Amino acid sequence: MNTEKKQLLLISNSTEFIADIKEGLSLHFQINVVTSMHSGFHTALNLLPDIILIDHTSIDPKSLKNISNFKSTHFLNKCWLMLYANEECRGKIEKDYKDEIDEIYYTSTSAGNLCGKIMQRVYSNSSLTNYWKDSFLGLFNLLSNPVVLLQQESIISMNDSFKQTFKIDKADGIRLTDFVKCENKAKVRESLRNFARGKHMKAVTKTALRLKNNKVRNAKISFSKLDKMINGQYIMMIHFSKEEDLVTESIGSNSALVEECFEENSQMTKFSFTKREKEIIQLLCKGYKTKEISETLFISPKTIEKHRANIIKRTNSETILESIIYAISHNMIDLRVA
Repeated sequence: MNTEKKQLLLISNSTEFIADIKEGLSLHFQINVVTSMHSGFHTALNLLPDIILIDHTSIDPKSLKNISNFKSTHFLNKCWLMLYANEECRGKIEKDYKDEIDEIYYTSTSAGNLCGKIMQRVYSNSSLTNYWKDSFLGLFNLLSNPVVLLQQESIISMNDSFKQTFKIDKADGIRLTDFVKCENKAKVRESLRNFARGKHMKAVTKTALRLKNNKVRNAKISFSKLDKMINGQYIMMIHFSKEEDLVTESIGSNSALVEECFEENSQMTKFSFTKREKEIIQLLCKGYKTKEISETLFISPKTIEKHRANIIKRTNSETILESIIYAISHNMIDLRVA
């Protein structure tokens, strides 16, 4: 069963109304609250929510004069815009804002019933996130930049530009880490998993990519979610140096996790193992077990386990084998001694 939450932006100054909406919808929605139309517009651009609910009963009515900005903005025109207003204002609301808002409810509708209406609306109609995914897939192969559709690190689909730019030996089982020239794939995988599960819409970073013929080229990569209802699916678009960016950085909430991951990996080759760590790695390369290493180096098995744990931690690896591969590939130990 899909349990991904949709995004709801609530613009309200009423503590009671906010509490009622959270109580009725928090199981199904990620609810973000702001107290003014001005901050609501900028927050909406950042979050790209599925529903925007404006509580007219608790905000300055004059601020509604800018409500048309929501629907006139390309990135928000598929959001479902709702207004909750006082019953005595029905005539004026219908006259002034009916064409600007998708759905209007009045205080004759309880907060509980309003939550039910919202649930019915968002799950019975195409949401913003589905709209962006459908739009992207329709243009997938027309984009000149290399683009892939990802499920965490696994590549589900790639456009023609990606196939032409990178060396593709097989159609299935291809992973992003096969092309990203980073210092530690395990850390990249974990960062991408966290990004896929998180609430942020995008992450933008720079790294070196391995092209066909084993050439390496610096590039800016943009990860963007297309559908919050599909766990872990998002796109990666590649912009090589001196090319015009196609992704607007000010639109969509941003996660620094992926960027920090690549930055940390680019710095990892600066450290070196201690003399004792090198000795342990060299003996592990010979196939020594913990007891044999203990007898050779005259240190306790418990101390060896601490060194092993430290080696794994410092290389951001998942296993000691991965740490050994890292050490060998970066010439951090002398294999002639090993």
